[in-house]
This record gives sequence, C-alpha cells and structure tokens, in this order.
Amino acid sequence: MANLMVFDPMRELAALRSTMDQLFDDLFTRQVDWLRGTDWMAVDMYQTDNDIVVKASIPGVKPEDVHVTVNNNVLTISGEVKQEEEVKNAVYHLRERRYGTYTRSITLPVPVEVDKAKAEYENGVLTLTLPKAEAVRPKTITVKAK
Repeated sequence: MANLMVFDPMRELAALRSTMDQLFDDLFTRQVDWLRGTDWMAVDMYQTDNDIVVKASIPGVKPEDVHVTVNNNVLTISGEVKQEEEVKNAVYHLRERRYGTYTRSITLPVPVEVDKAKAEYENGVLTLTLPKAEAVRPKTITVKAK
C-alpha cells in the first residue's frame, strides 16, 4: 500500500530558501576570501606522534618573501607576490595570476616547540615541520613481568 504525504507548499518554500541562502553565502564568502588572499593559499596539515606537518602551496613566491610565525598556538604564513611588469602595447585577454600580499592563519591542534621547527621550500610548496611540545607527545610505559 502506498503512503500518501500531504503537500505543504510552505515547507517546500522554506527548504528552497535555505538552499538559496547557502548558495549565496558560499558564493560571496569565497569571493571575498579570494580578494583578501585567504583562499589563495591551499594548505594541508597533519600530525604524527612527534610532529605537526603543514604543507602550503605558494607557487611563484620567493622563499625570502615568506614569513612564518607561531603565536599563542596560531600559525601564520604571510608574504608578498610581486607584480610583473605589464607588457606595453598589449591587450590582455586573461589576468588571473594573483599578486600582492597574502596571509593565512591556522590554529594548531596542540602546542609545538617553535625553536625546533623546520621550514623547507621546494617547487612552490612550503613544508613546515613543527615538533609537538614534550608535554603532549605520547609516552610509552614498559611492562615488566614479576
């Protein structure tokens, strides 16, 4: 036997409104973030037993133009991509390459030892290895037989 459902136009309109609100929120939030430079830098972060590892894609950036700080358990990567000279007497059809200052702040999941951190830059990828603070590292307890 088939189940019948009462058609409720107000419920359908509320669902449609919610979907449209989410669509516009995503559209305008991502656009504003891109203009501010926060969405420009793709970041991966993972942790091992001893370290927090952060990989940030910053192609075209010189290592000397990258600044990394950790303050109150917040990692901040910032810097600047300098604009190339415009080609005179040329008509640009596309200008998508970004330039200007950028910044990205990420809250770290655990405290780290900043003095022992390593930063490496290769092929447009910045890799930060941040050792976890001793207090949060896993401890091993040896079991002895009597």
